[in-house]
Amino acid sequence: MSDLMETVLIERTRALIPEANVEQKKMFGSTCFMVNGNMLVCASRRGLMARVGKEQEAEALARPHAAPCTPAGRPMPGFIRVDPEGIESDEDLKIWVDMARTYVCALPPKAPKSKKKPAGRSA
Repeated sequence: MSDLMETVLIERTRALIPEANVEQKKMFGSTCFMVNGNMLVCASRRGLMARVGKEQEAEALARPHAAPCTPAGRPMPGFIRVDPEGIESDEDLKIWVDMARTYVCALPPKAPKSKKKPAGRSA
């Protein structure tokens, strides 16, 4: 997938997510969308990573072009990787975003992380 196609995927994904409590963040070498501080989906040139939760994982894996998310060779339960072919249509992309929203919007909001102050030097 080219940079232009990645940008288009990010814009398509953003259009499907309501404004309330949504933050767009660079993570995992891609653009992630967060709801109330919880990761919803990441859009990248490799496709989409969707957080669907353990309860929806089997249903999600049964969809075409879906696979377990295994960064560094270890599975991330509840996270699904969708190849670009699985999100070519807006309808398919919406199914993944909606599946992730069903899980993530039920999670409690994460407290914002406090920024650490640099340790001061003693004289």
